[in-house]
Amino acid sequence: MVIHTHPEHKNQSKKGKTVEKTTTIDPEEIIHFAKDSKKWWDEDGPFKPLHRLNPVRMDYIEQQIASHYDVDFDKLNILDIGCGGGLVSESLAQMGMQVTGIDADANAIEVANAHAKTSELDISYICGDAQDLDKQYDVVVALEIIEHVRNVEEFIEVCINRLKPNGLLIMSTLNRTPKSFALGIVAAEHILRWVPRGTHTWSKFVKPSEIARHARKHNLTPYDVTGLIFNPLKNAFHLSETDLDVNYLISLRGAR
Repeated sequence: MVIHTHPEHKNQSKKGKTVEKTTTIDPEEIIHFAKDSKKWWDEDGPFKPLHRLNPVRMDYIEQQIASHYDVDFDKLNILDIGCGGGLVSESLAQMGMQVTGIDADANAIEVANAHAKTSELDISYICGDAQDLDKQYDVVVALEIIEHVRNVEEFIEVCINRLKPNGLLIMSTLNRTPKSFALGIVAAEHILRWVPRGTHTWSKFVKPSEIARHARKHNLTPYDVTGLIFNPLKNAFHLSETDLDVNYLISLRGAR
């Protein structure tokens, strides 16, 4: 799932000076995912691993939100950064939350809108760049995206800028460990062919400590880190409090 801060372009300031707009996304990542945009809801297609991940991710997100906010979910607004075809956005909307999904891939947004209409869900989808939004949200989720950005700290800052002061940021990604290289690259891309080759670059995987360090600079407190483990016997993922070596989720809280 990919969000795009548009490729660097020049803006004119009031004094006529040229200002470079920074970007956190490699345009090649956009191209890589955009070619399969029409297949977002194909459970046996290129996004099959995300379909498998989604139920357990949503269980975690629901637990974290319920722990942080003592209000009904329909009182909360949530931003799904890098929403793709809407897998996560639809699950959040089914929980009753007011959901906005944003992604740079116009084809993915078209797919997301069409599927939401079929599902009779009221979701606001935006094709664009999260750093260009003005609104702040109670919850921001950025799932399986930070490992595709150019600059981790700048991307975290983009997420935090969209968050209300006491908000909740939830991310999921792949840890940078020997085990994640073996399973996330060699096995997933080359042996099992769960995802197309070249989907991930191991050097861009992010350690939980790196996310936590960058978040603290912006007054966000790491609250929980939980692993995601694949059980081949059950053909399903489950949460793990101890094994963070490959996939993991992390929640970070703003000051109350």
